[in-house]
Amino acid sequence: MSGERAILTPTPHLRIEGLSKRFGSVPAVDDLSLDIPRGDLLALLGPSGSGKTTTLRLLAGFETPDSGRILVDGEDVARLTPAVRRFGMVFQHYALFPHLDVGQNVGFGLESQGLPAAERSRRIADALAMVELAGLERRAVGALSGGQQQRVALARALAPAPRILLLDEPLSNLDPSLRERTRRELRALIERIGITTILVTHEQEEAFDLAAHVALLQRGRLEQVGTPEALYGSPRTPFVAGFIGRASPLTVRVMTHDARVARVVFPGDPGGAEVQWEIPQPEPLEGGPSVLYVRPEAVQLVEPDPTRLSGEVTLRRFLGAAALYTVRLANGESVEVLADPDAAQPGDRAGLLPVGGGSGLHLFGGEQGRSDDQAAGR
Repeated sequence: MSGERAILTPTPHLRIEGLSKRFGSVPAVDDLSLDIPRGDLLALLGPSGSGKTTTLRLLAGFETPDSGRILVDGEDVARLTPAVRRFGMVFQHYALFPHLDVGQNVGFGLESQGLPAAERSRRIADALAMVELAGLERRAVGALSGGQQQRVALARALAPAPRILLLDEPLSNLDPSLRERTRRELRALIERIGITTILVTHEQEEAFDLAAHVALLQRGRLEQVGTPEALYGSPRTPFVAGFIGRASPLTVRVMTHDARVARVVFPGDPGGAEVQWEIPQPEPLEGGPSVLYVRPEAVQLVEPDPTRLSGEVTLRRFLGAAALYTVRLANGESVEVLADPDAAQPGDRAGLLPVGGGSGLHLFGGEQGRSDDQAAGR
């Protein structure tokens, strides 16, 4: 659209180095470092208390870090005021003024810039055109749908020509049916504009759908950053394996390990034989207790057998083309399995076998696995 480049300045490279913030004795953000390329959309994802909102407030200038730097094309802005650093912000509840019309809301942040009235009007019109609300300057905010209000808040953030765009749970107030459609529209808009964007969300689906890269936080620290595919398929820590998607933690013992494969055994039924699986494992592991995280699609239901990992089907959740089964093992642990809807019924005995060459099986040292699994709320 013609107005887009008239509003936006060239989008910069954003880098966070060693950012830390404590509230009393609690570390809200703990030595966080991230590199966000020009035009990238990065999602900050994590449970409550992970530090994602505090990180966004530090970026916006609403909080001052105890240490660390926020570099915009090499310039440290960590201790500059919000107005000086020129970051656009879309708040969780939009913060629109009901007594102002759409145009007045969009232009609210322009008055402090001292722009002539004609320039303000042009900026407002261009910003509304960018979010596909052209011509609605005089519309009352209360007459808009939830999705339209979200776009007005986005237009207000874009009108002052921000260098970076910050989104704080921007879709959380929308109904589920509207949220998915608005998410697609928002993704297309940001891709078209090409502005460097940081999104805070607690919903994995939203992070995976919108962001090119996802940074998963826990207790103020970065667990892993990468593409959605990398976080799901190659988790680097037990917390990532347990938090991203669905995964069942099972106690195993590492028997042998070579350059590519670890051989693990599961505790057998009382008096029964131990069951052994081979797990792709390039990283070295010490022998002894470990935790294996099992994705539901990584195993299949088969006939029970003394030589197989087996248990009782305790739950069946119908999902349409498939069903999600919960199988309780002899030691009391459970594993979720994705299979055909007619594969089993609660009360059946079922065996478990890995499929796909071990893809979706993630092995970690036992002490770390258990502590992080508990932190993930499993």
